[in-house]
Amino acid sequence: MRTPGDDLDLAAGFLFTEGIIHGLADIAAITHCLTDDPEAEGNVVNVNPVDPALVDPDRWRRNFFATSSCGVCGKASIDQVRREIPPLAPGPRISPDTLYRVAAELRGTQEVFSATGGLHAAALYDAVGYLETAREDIGRHNAVDKVIGDALRRDQLPLTDRILMVSGRLSFEVVQKALAASIPIVAAVSAPSSLAVELARAAGMTLVGFLRVEPTSRFNVYSGAERIDDAAELPRRHRLRGYPV
Repeated sequence: MRTPGDDLDLAAGFLFTEGIIHGLADIAAITHCLTDDPEAEGNVVNVNPVDPALVDPDRWRRNFFATSSCGVCGKASIDQVRREIPPLAPGPRISPDTLYRVAAELRGTQEVFSATGGLHAAALYDAVGYLETAREDIGRHNAVDKVIGDALRRDQLPLTDRILMVSGRLSFEVVQKALAASIPIVAAVSAPSSLAVELARAAGMTLVGFLRVEPTSRFNVYSGAERIDDAAELPRRHRLRGYPV
């Protein structure tokens, strides 16, 4: 279930964030399948791995025990992610103004949302808030896979100095996918789930929710305040949820 478009990015990103492949070097070729069936045209992507063992059916399971929407997870799932993916390294440091730039630019990338009001978006930015990649999809997790897949296909992983901004809520799965790509800062226009916060704190990720510039510029920091300059001086509405700054 996805919004057509950027399907090669979606396939590559999904395979990577699920741990089935580990990087661009695992992909020999990725193309749309040719078909005479008009209903299937454009809806099937063929990924040829360099190592045929990657096609072993026993590997085709959800490695992180999450659903396709919100994540039915718990401490066992967080422990599994921590075993599969190393914690994030320190840095980069960003300013509150960078977060506001990211929030403002995300809305401008949402062309289909502007026409329909029905899609989510995910966008990747550098550490000063300049847009690198934006993707839309009916599923926020798909939009994240498309962004990560684009970076993978450009051989840009790991994304250790990038910011990921998503529309809507921050689910466990969105944080899990960002962590797989080593993205240190993740922000959203709405709330994170409690499990998303728990995973972000365990991984050393900076997690920002309710990031908005209209009608009043504001955000909440749920983990990793050390990456935000002058966090202790931020107004109370910005302060870290769960422990003091």
